[in-house]
Amino acid sequence: MTFNERLAEITYAHQALLERANTPIEGNGIYERYAHPVLTADHAPLEWRYDLNPETNPYLMERIGVHAVLNAGAIKWKGKYLVVARVEGNDRKSFFAVAESPNGVDNFKFWPRPVTMPEWGEPATNIYDMRLTAHEDGWVYGIFCVERKDPSAPSDLSAATAAAGVARTKDFVNWERLPDIQSRSQQRNVVLHPEFVDGKYALYTRPQDGFIDTGSGGGIGWALVDSMEHAVIGEEKIINARHYHTIMEVKNGEGPHPIKTPRGWLHLAHGVRGCASGLRYVLYMYMTALDDPTRVIAQPGGFFMAPEGWEYVGDVMNVLFANGWIADDNGKVFIYYASSDTRLHVATSTVDRLIDYCMNTPADGLRTGLSVQAINALIDRNTNSL
Repeated sequence: MTFNERLAEITYAHQALLERANTPIEGNGIYERYAHPVLTADHAPLEWRYDLNPETNPYLMERIGVHAVLNAGAIKWKGKYLVVARVEGNDRKSFFAVAESPNGVDNFKFWPRPVTMPEWGEPATNIYDMRLTAHEDGWVYGIFCVERKDPSAPSDLSAATAAAGVARTKDFVNWERLPDIQSRSQQRNVVLHPEFVDGKYALYTRPQDGFIDTGSGGGIGWALVDSMEHAVIGEEKIINARHYHTIMEVKNGEGPHPIKTPRGWLHLAHGVRGCASGLRYVLYMYMTALDDPTRVIAQPGGFFMAPEGWEYVGDVMNVLFANGWIADDNGKVFIYYASSDTRLHVATSTVDRLIDYCMNTPADGLRTGLSVQAINALIDRNTNSL
C-alpha cells in the first residue's frame, strides 16, 4: 500500500468514527447507557499521532501513540457540550484536551490542539482528572491531580505525591495556572462548589495519608477557603464517610460538582472496595440540603453504576469513574463516565429521575438483616397494591 493509499484509508476510518451515531440502550429506569463510547484513543486527531509528510515518514507510521481517553470534566459552553478529557499517551503521561459535541452523545471532535497547561512550582510528572466548575465569581475553574515523584523515597520508583492543581479560564484555550492547593494531607480528588458559602470558596476534598493509602482519611471532606488564588485548606470535616463492607470501604471521592435542584444538591461520587481482582471502582449518588451543602439528606444504598459487559475490560480492570456531568435547562442530565481507565462513555437521565432515585431508594442498612428487611417491605407493598 502506498503512502497516499494508507493515508486515505486511515482518514476515512477516522472520519467515520467521529461521525458515528450513538443510540441509547434501554436501562433500569434511572438512566440509559449508550451503545458506543463517546471518546476513545482512536478519536485523537491524526495530526497528533502521525507525521503526515511522506519524506520523513514514508511508511506512515504512528509516531506518537495515544493509549486512552478517559476521566473528563464537562460543561455546556456556548450551546456545545464540552469535555476536558484526560488523554494518556503510550508513554503513560496524561494531558488535557477539549472535545465538543453538538448533542452531548456523539460526534465529539477534539479541538485542534491539546491544552497547554502552565506549570506551577516543581514541574509535574503527570496531571489528570480535571473537575470543571463555572463559579459565580465569573471564572471557569479546573481542579486536577498533580503527581510528582516522592522525594522522600528516591529509590522507590513507584513512590509519588499528589496535590490538587488549580487553573482557571474563560475560553478553554488560555489557562491561568494558580498555586496548588495547600493541605496537611495529600489530595487527589478536590472539587469546587459552584457558589460562595459564607462568602468563601467551598471545596469537596478527599484527605489521604499517602498517594494510594487513604489511612486516616475518613471519606469526602468539606473545607472553606478565602481565595482560589492562594487556597489553603485549614479546617476540614467529613461529610460523606466510608463504611466497612460497603462499596466505599477503601476510599471514596466526589465526582463532578453537585447539581443544584429545588429539592437539594445532587452529588455523584465514586466508591472503592477491595476484591479478589484488585480495587473495584463504582459510582454512587447522594443529596445534600440546599441551605447546608454539608448535610446529607438522602443516600441510596449500593452503587448507582458499575462496570457492565466489556466496560469491565481495559487498562485497569473493574473501574468506573466520573468527574463530569451536564444538566441542561430542560432537566436532561448527561453523565460522562470512563470504564477501566480506557475510554469515555455517556449515560443520560433527568434531574427528576435522579432526585426520585436518591429520595426513594432505601439507604444501606450496613448489615444483611436490614437489607432483607428492606426487600420484604417492598414485597409487602407490591402485594398490597395488587
